Amino acid sequence: MALIGLTSTGCQSSIGGQTLPSAYYLNDDVQFYPAGPEEQLYNQREVLEQYKMERQLQQDQ
Repeated sequence: MALIGLTSTGCQSSIGGQTLPSAYYLNDDVQFYPAGPEEQLYNQREVLEQYKMERQLQQDQ
């Protein structure tokens, strides 16, 4: 069992049925990618709506 613990590498280990973090989990480079909008043209739609509102304000004056 000790030989397996010494040769295995990675971010987790399984000991006695428990999943434990590695000894270096505080130093790991965690990558987080927040969820973005589902629509590919989200920004384009937002800019178009903003343009329409500005144009409407100019016409009302």
